[in-house]
Amino acid sequence: MSSHIFGRSTKGSLPVVAQGDGCYLIDTDGRRYLDGSGGAAVSCLGHSNAAVRAALHAQIDTVAFAHTGFFTSEPAEQLADRLVENAPDGIDRVYLVSGGSEAVEAAIKLARQYFLEIGQPDRHRVIARRQSYHGNTLGALAAGGNAWRRTQFAPLLADTTHISPCYEYRDRGDGETQEAYGQRVADELETEILRLGPETVMAFMAEPVVGATAGAVPAVPGYLKRTREICDRYGVLLILDEVMCGMGRAGHLFACEEDGVAPDMITIAKGLGAGYQPIGALLTTGRIYDAIAAGSGFFQHGHTYMGHALAATAANAVLGEILDGGLLARVREQGEKLDVALRAQFGQHPHVGDIRGRGLFRGIELVTDRDTKATFDPKRTIAARIKKEAFAAGLICYPMSGTIDGQHGDHVLLAPPFIIEDAQIDELVGKLSTAITKAIAA
Repeated sequence: MSSHIFGRSTKGSLPVVAQGDGCYLIDTDGRRYLDGSGGAAVSCLGHSNAAVRAALHAQIDTVAFAHTGFFTSEPAEQLADRLVENAPDGIDRVYLVSGGSEAVEAAIKLARQYFLEIGQPDRHRVIARRQSYHGNTLGALAAGGNAWRRTQFAPLLADTTHISPCYEYRDRGDGETQEAYGQRVADELETEILRLGPETVMAFMAEPVVGATAGAVPAVPGYLKRTREICDRYGVLLILDEVMCGMGRAGHLFACEEDGVAPDMITIAKGLGAGYQPIGALLTTGRIYDAIAAGSGFFQHGHTYMGHALAATAANAVLGEILDGGLLARVREQGEKLDVALRAQFGQHPHVGDIRGRGLFRGIELVTDRDTKATFDPKRTIAARIKKEAFAAGLICYPMSGTIDGQHGDHVLLAPPFIIEDAQIDELVGKLSTAITKAIAA
């Protein structure tokens, strides 16, 4: 059909979605698609949750929007309270925005203003990791370490330095323990801080479980604790980006709980609204908030739709389903089942090198040879072919290329709704297997 939408691609046309039904989306031709990736790790409750829909209906009958320059709202206050109640130690304030990129942008700006307020104006540098992804606005893109996403916008990006990721499959040495490997790559942070000058570094940003650009790569035990120690030693803020891996996706409301780490800031989005409303948040410690309050008294930042009452209502209802409905335990249980099913299907597959992840956040990495871990020629566009074949089979998944350096490597990211049933796990793995077979044979 003819369209005036400026979409993600100018090539081809997309089916029109008509309805959501649990873990499935249905187009106008009646075709059903199992949402094996929650879109982009968004739809954690599926597409027809009654409690969230009822909450939104009730809120729209009272008030949808009031600008936060004039009002706060009960839904926003309730959401902040519940997030802080369940957050890591020290987190005391919540800055509500409309998505993940906005949350990361706010984190970077707040870090800078914090150091100005406490009299350390030379601190302006951000250290992040290669093959990280922190969003698509210019500040977030600068922090991210995905070469393919950054290249054409490089002249516009603030200078950010990137150290090695914690990428056990590719980088842990023979005979090196997980803990030793984690310490080794974490120590790159200290080396980089010293190279730049500790007085100039304001923040280190990392995803506890790397999402889109690497395919559900978790930090090894001890890695994040070591980065916390290094940040504390040099007065650097630790910002954990949980936009994808947070809000229960990795089996805990905050993914860093499994690592035993309390950061200075956390960014969340995606699963916070579960797709029912656009919402994200920056969570920060009382220490940072108090510095602003004792100084200028205002954060020099803001968005029109921050703290949106309808969006906060959706997030409150989503959190209620996750926390009160036993979904965190279910994520861990169904995540184990998904892991078992993936290993049964792909554990000896000649072109699957690694199966990884936490909770219902799983990835598989594709190779031409399991022993050498050699990648497919990027010209074969394996990831794009898998996405196309899976969609044709009625499966939505999230394949990406450039896993290793933005050019080489292919992986598939899986992030199904928390309500996924056993039979749907089997359907997901079966359809994915068919798609991979066809894509590699093409």
